[in-house]
Amino acid sequence: ENMPLIPTPLQASTIPEITVDGRANAELARDVCLLQVDEDVHGLRRLLATFVAVGPRAGEQNEQLNWLDGVVLDFGKELRVAMGPSDARTEMFVGKLSALELSMAQGRAPEVVCLAEDRLMDLRMTRRFKTYENVSEADLVQQIAGEHGLRALADVAGPTWPLAQQWNQSDLAFLRERARRLAAEVWVDGDALHMATRDKRGGNALTLIQGSNLLQVRLRADLAQQRSKVVVGGFDDADQDAIDEDADAGAIAAEAQGNTHGAQVLQRAFGERVSYRVRDVPLADAEASAMASAALLGRARRFVSVSGVADGNTAIRVGSLLRLERVSPLFEGDGFYVTRARHQYDQTSGYRTHFEAERAWLGRAT
Repeated sequence: ENMPLIPTPLQASTIPEITVDGRANAELARDVCLLQVDEDVHGLRRLLATFVAVGPRAGEQNEQLNWLDGVVLDFGKELRVAMGPSDARTEMFVGKLSALELSMAQGRAPEVVCLAEDRLMDLRMTRRFKTYENVSEADLVQQIAGEHGLRALADVAGPTWPLAQQWNQSDLAFLRERARRLAAEVWVDGDALHMATRDKRGGNALTLIQGSNLLQVRLRADLAQQRSKVVVGGFDDADQDAIDEDADAGAIAAEAQGNTHGAQVLQRAFGERVSYRVRDVPLADAEASAMASAALLGRARRFVSVSGVADGNTAIRVGSLLRLERVSPLFEGDGFYVTRARHQYDQTSGYRTHFEAERAWLGRAT
């Protein structure tokens, strides 16, 4: 039996779908004039939405100020936003409304702005004084996730720390600091709190072609923050011995995939440049080695950076791996890791995706 053919629509709207406390609101979608969903490698996805605030209400003829009576938009309400073409929308944001703003200017219609944050807001607003003993980063994620009713998914290799102190820090700031020590990232997806290194995040792969779906792009290779080696020192009280660990270009080789990375270009252009870290206070060699590798990788990954604007594409997320084409041999190819994405709808351009990405290597030898 032949399956019926589903016609492909000639046109599709890119106006976002906005849901408040589980109910889609067509009036909000009608009045939206700007909507932005932002995310970066530090976690905490954010929403900014601006609505025209003047118009008639159902059953009434006179125009009046809308959206500030607390019936639809109110503090703590759950907002969900789906973006993309109307025949294939993807949910891009789930979070709770935390701010309302009224903007009025002569000659313009009043606007209401609402701001919201995802579930990491709970971690951002919870501060603690707490000491953890004999814990790995995965243990810390597990314990903090449990405090907020979240599942924990940690995929990060690192030492077991004899002592970890959260000293008047929010849970989010504390996890971000712990992740930074191992060049890992923190984010929330649904009811799961994640911590993972980039090679474990499992982002999707996309191709952007300048002049086609890549509308605007700026690329840079910059040696200013590159280093040949990172040295981490400290003192092991148990063994009464100095700690002196380092990470050099060998730590970058796997990420560079045999291509020319920043440490190589730095050595050739300016000679050896070493960075010393003396404030991390590691208590064992394994801790110092992990810190040194993470610090060097963090610098190496920023060697080549790109900021661009693409056709609205819900598949571009933090962690996505981009292949760029038609951007000169120096920057061509795979391996650009998305570190920031802004999915934006406005009445002038429709749906666009703004992004930043970085890579540790150049597309050809220089």
